[in-house]
Formats: sequence, C-alpha cells, structure tokens
Amino acid sequence: MKRICISGSGLYTPPQSVSNEELAVAYNRYAQRENERQAAAIAAGTAEPLPMSSPEFIVKASGIRSRHVVDRGGVLDPARMRPRLPRRGDDEPSLMCEMGLLAARQALAGAGRAAAEIDAVLVACSNMQRPYPAMAVELQHYLGAGGYAYDVNVACASAAFGVQAAADAVARGSARAALVVSPEICTGHLNFMNRDCHFIFGDAATALLVESMDVAHGQATFEILGTRLATQYSNNIRNNFGFLNACEEPRRPWDDVLFRQEGRKVFKEVVPLVAELILAHLADLGIEAAAVRRFWLHQANLSMNQLIARRVLGREPSEAEAPVILDEYANTSSAGSVIAFHKFHADLAPGDLGVLCAFGAGYSAGCVVLKRL
Repeated sequence: MKRICISGSGLYTPPQSVSNEELAVAYNRYAQRENERQAAAIAAGTAEPLPMSSPEFIVKASGIRSRHVVDRGGVLDPARMRPRLPRRGDDEPSLMCEMGLLAARQALAGAGRAAAEIDAVLVACSNMQRPYPAMAVELQHYLGAGGYAYDVNVACASAAFGVQAAADAVARGSARAALVVSPEICTGHLNFMNRDCHFIFGDAATALLVESMDVAHGQATFEILGTRLATQYSNNIRNNFGFLNACEEPRRPWDDVLFRQEGRKVFKEVVPLVAELILAHLADLGIEAAAVRRFWLHQANLSMNQLIARRVLGREPSEAEAPVILDEYANTSSAGSVIAFHKFHADLAPGDLGVLCAFGAGYSAGCVVLKRL
C-alpha cells in the first residue's frame, strides 16, 4: 500500500460577517414584534413569550463571537431572518461550486498541482444545494479536473469521511490525487428565529488535497498515519428538509425543515463518543495522547472542544494544542476542523503529530492522525 499524505489545504472565507451584537439586535427586534403580535395569547397563558438574546448569552452558550456569512442583509432583516441569494440559472456555476472552487484552487496552489492532475473530486459537506447533478461533478467540471467525482454527506463529519475515501482511492490506485472540498452555507438551514440556536452557524469553504507521498511536493505535507470512522444513530441533531416534503400530509411546519438539536443531550453523548474514538485510534497506532502536538477538532462549541481535549490528554489543553476558530467563524459544520488545520499547522516541525477530528449529526465522527513531514 502506498503512503498517503495531505499536501495542500485551502480556505474560502465570505467577505461579509455578523457580530454577536448585530445578531442579537436583529433577533430581539423579531422577538419583540412576535410578542406584540401574540400579546393576547401570552396574557391568556396559551402562548409563551419569545425570550430575548444577548451577546453575553451567545458567548456563554458557545464561545462564538462572530461569523462569516454569504449574505448579512437577509440574516439581519427582522422580517426575513435568512440569507437573500439571487437565483442562478442552470448554465451558471452554483454558489456552492463557486465557494468550493476558491478553496480548491488554493489547495492546489499549496500542493504545487494543476487541476488536470486530479483524478477524484469529493464534495463533502452537511447540505447539498441540489440532489443532482452532483455538486462534486459540477466542481470537477469548472475546476478542469479529470477522473470522477461524487458527493459525500455525513453532516459535520463529512470532511473526515471524505479524507478516508480519498486516501483509500489514492492508496488503491484509482486516483493519482484527490480533492476533498467542503463548501458549507450553514446559514441557509439555520433557524434565526430560535433564540437557542440563532447564533450557531457561519459560512465557509475548505479543501484538502490527498496524494501519494512518492510524488508530493507541497509547501506543508502531512502523512496520513491512519483514519477511523464511527456512526451511531441519533435524532438529537436533525434536519427534515428533503424532496418528499411537498408530498407529505399533513405538511411539515416551516421550522421542521431547518436545523434543530437537543443541545444538552448532544453534549452529553458526543463528548465521550469522540474522546473514546480518538484514544482508541491512537492506541491502535501505538501513539500516546501526550505525543500529539495538535488537535484540530470540529468547531461546534467551545466547552465541548475543551472537554474532549481534556479527556484525551488527561489534563487541561493549551490553546496551542487545541486551537479554536469558532470565535470568528462560528460552527461551519464539516469545514470547521479543516479551517483549524489550515490556519494552525505552519508552526509544526517535521515529525510532529496531529489529530484532525470531526463529529456531528448522525451521530457521526471521523478521526485522521497526521505526521508533519
């Protein structure tokens, strides 16, 4: 079997951003209007008033301070509370493709590769803009890559699942090099009218180039020492949007086709699942947790990340050991752990070990153990 590596990474950050202060103001204006509209029902005890939000509440609940978005105007409009995106024609690149291309080209440049040298393109993310043609095939076309392409959807763990599929393809010779691209437009499936989750998500796109170590000559190359995936069925994070929605009777409420979660249950159940996955994977590779220089974890919640790292290390992690990007980016689903990797890998020395771990709905989790070359 060939030795496989990640030889390039890319990140596209939308130019627009929304602070906690701005988001709380928009939500509170919406909540006040709804409470005024429902004043009689609230007074009669047949309806509950919507609670108010605040920047302090958001930081305490998540560690998030801002987020990059594809459209701030629609998100901050109390009468809309969702992105406003001009519809594109079938002959134009989709928004997901456009974002993915920018991240993919950066990854190719870092690896010193041309698009024509890529034989596999995997678009791995939590929500696809459409069911078909596959987003990956569209991206492959506009990138100018060869070979084949397909979509991977395992919620927030999608990028890790994509890396394992890409590594397997290169190791077995079905691709010389493979791109794993994660364009995440999370604000499109977020319920901005729900105080408990209106702050969670942001938008971004990432890319990783996977190829054989025999030919890699990127600026920063990491050998993939091993990958491990795990899934466990749970409804605690769910999105019911799908092509059968219009056929169902009775029709679903509007908010049932957006992101929803049982946050406390998720925290309680996902933390041990992920910590045990990482520890078991490291043990099978003969690596002590203390030998790992960096953990690039899925960026969902600051407390969750800190607790997972603490359980793995058996002590409080430093900021350098488990870097955080969710304060600026919020939760970008499958892109989060790759953003952390992209922004916090240059200082590692040859021989340093790192763990990229993504986890989320499903439940799903993926672990990739890396060594800097």
